Amino acid sequence: MISSIRSLDFRVVVVFISIAILQTISWYFTSRRFFRVNLFDYFQGDKNVYLIEYLYWFIGDFFVFLIIPVLIIIFILKIPVKEFGFRFGDFKTGIFLSVLFLLIMIPFLWLVSASPEFIAKYPHLESTRTNWSVFFIYEIGMLIYMFSWEFIWRGFTLFGLEKKFGYYAVLIQMIPFVILHNGKPEIETFSAILGGIILGILALRTRSFFYGFITHIGIMFSIDLICILRFRTDVYGTGFDSFFKILSKLF
Repeated sequence: MISSIRSLDFRVVVVFISIAILQTISWYFTSRRFFRVNLFDYFQGDKNVYLIEYLYWFIGDFFVFLIIPVLIIIFILKIPVKEFGFRFGDFKTGIFLSVLFLLIMIPFLWLVSASPEFIAKYPHLESTRTNWSVFFIYEIGMLIYMFSWEFIWRGFTLFGLEKKFGYYAVLIQMIPFVILHNGKPEIETFSAILGGIILGILALRTRSFFYGFITHIGIMFSIDLICILRFRTDVYGTGFDSFFKILSKLF
């Protein structure tokens, strides 16, 4: 048994154990639930307490899913961080495919966002629907979070396992990615299966997780913005008069 353990690939073992530990830390300590139970009372007098709750989650997971893995790569694996997709790689191909994918997805997002389930779900922070300043702060936090989210799956996990498993690493990183979509609208969770595979292939093709990040944050921002516009249209109606009413509520 000891000889079998010694024969294990050190890099693979570190990646698998790190993912298990980091995801557990995220679930118990940097989640919105942790904030609500342990920190909410300290901020309940602030009118933006729910925005603070989301920022706690976004920034907390940024450290858990990006800063800590980078430190693991540098000090434990002792491998250049760029080998885990932390570089621009094939820039022209990456930008072209990211923009192409977004152009294909946005009309689809417009159609599925007509579902009351989507309008009720996005953006997650309800106050963003009536306050554009809150919306943009929330989206900046989401951008920080999504950068770390893409790194942990399409950077640390994918490139950490690629040497051992080859293209099977795309399927391996897709599984937790999909599981963590559970609880969202069904069509989004099922779409995450294909999305996780496409983003994994994109990362391997460009040797970078940056383009998956661009694609993913573009989709998330589009969903939030489209749902807000649909929500506000429901409130103010349609037509030019309603359009100017919506504009007047921007700030």
